[in-house]
Amino acid sequence: MKTTTRSLRALKGVRPVVCLTAYDAPTARIAAEGGADLLLVGDSVGNTVLGLPDTVGVTMDMMIHHTAAVARTKPDALIVGDLPFALAHDSFSKLLGYARRFLQEGGAQAVKIEGGATVAPAIAKLVDAGIPIMGHVGLLPQRFHATGYRRRGLTPQDQVKLLADAVAIAEAGAFALVVECVDETFMPAITAAVRIPTIGIGSGRGCDGQILVLHDLLGLTPEPPSFVRPEANLHRDAVAAVRRWAKKVRNPSRR
Repeated sequence: MKTTTRSLRALKGVRPVVCLTAYDAPTARIAAEGGADLLLVGDSVGNTVLGLPDTVGVTMDMMIHHTAAVARTKPDALIVGDLPFALAHDSFSKLLGYARRFLQEGGAQAVKIEGGATVAPAIAKLVDAGIPIMGHVGLLPQRFHATGYRRRGLTPQDQVKLLADAVAIAEAGAFALVVECVDETFMPAITAAVRIPTIGIGSGRGCDGQILVLHDLLGLTPEPPSFVRPEANLHRDAVAAVRRWAKKVRNPSRR
């Protein structure tokens, strides 16, 4: 049965939500057949697949290209496209155009937007226009040049801001909320403060669900984040397979 934004939202308090990134047809099939409820076509495609140093250089055209590849597999999982760097702060007419592209050209069912209370008004207008939105608070990779990669929620001031951001996004009408790299002792307070599922990444177990970059989970990333415990080492296994084949090619008599 196809997961919808409504059915995913209804999982809060029922069972944990399983989310993974997918960037193309093969990774979409792996994640969906493995049981993911939601596939995020993340802008992390930049540094994970495209060889970019970070997500800042990822464009809308890139995102539509990869989202469409995922959508062509017709997974039961919900497909969410990730709005690239800084576009959430364009005029609303442009923002609505970006969101429409994800749904109409990319085949996504929803759009993820990074940011806290400052982007909540735009999210509310998008939701009113019929665009399902997934929020993202805590560590914001698109803003690492300004804020750095550090765990959030370690100080009272930071905790107040995180709660305000989470509540603002939920009240704006988002159906779910990614919470990245937040102190795990504070995470339950965020989950309790909102009526939508909190999807954690590096934020401990006090969330309504978890999301990981599929390549990190499968051991395809040379140095995954410290909070990831890979369930496989496909990079090692793939290199070994190529070496075995290369040896056979170079020494055909020993096949």
